[in-house]
Amino acid sequence: MTRMKAEPVVHIDDERFRVTEWRFAAGAETGWHIHGYDYVIVPLTDGKLGLEGPDGAQSQAALTQGVPYSRRTGVAHNVINAGNAPLAFLEVEVVEAGDLTARRLAVLDRFLAAWNARDVGALMDCMAENCAFHGSAGLDAEGRKHMGRDAVRVAYAALFDAFPKAVWTRGRHVVTGDTGLSSWRFVGTTAAGQQIEVDGCDIFAFSGELIALKDSYRKARG
Repeated sequence: MTRMKAEPVVHIDDERFRVTEWRFAAGAETGWHIHGYDYVIVPLTDGKLGLEGPDGAQSQAALTQGVPYSRRTGVAHNVINAGNAPLAFLEVEVVEAGDLTARRLAVLDRFLAAWNARDVGALMDCMAENCAFHGSAGLDAEGRKHMGRDAVRVAYAALFDAFPKAVWTRGRHVVTGDTGLSSWRFVGTTAAGQQIEVDGCDIFAFSGELIALKDSYRKARG
């Protein structure tokens, strides 16, 4: 279904803040986007928003004129005017020092896509020169540790060998400072034919905009 696009009107865009007035006709949408900055929404009208998440989940939220709310960096959605009347709100983004956060979020998006594409080269493009991977299981308290690009590459390839069929769904990312967090649901089939479906997460440490450490955690069923 093709929807009208909401109209963004930028009132302030400087080194500290970006203030955008979003104007929606009935049924209009922003389009899919990921917020690279912390932000505040100030409704200019009453209204009802439809929200579409990255995993296909849909929800609604009521707007009350003059009653603001805030959200953190990393929110990913499409926003739709789910009411029958036009609505509008101000979006106030805190952009100071936020460019690096936005780039790191983009790296996490590419990283998850590379897992689902089974592309080891694309995975390594997201990793820093001096990188490490701590697996979700192993003899050490940190899980099995793979140190350096060569070891990390081998470990990533081994995961694809262990799971000829695998997808990471429901991916969500948050970045705060030099730390990132991704949550996901893993659905895979081992080489022996065993099917696995579990939730998990990765905690990341960044070097610049690239991943210096992927530290994995996964639920154990049974």
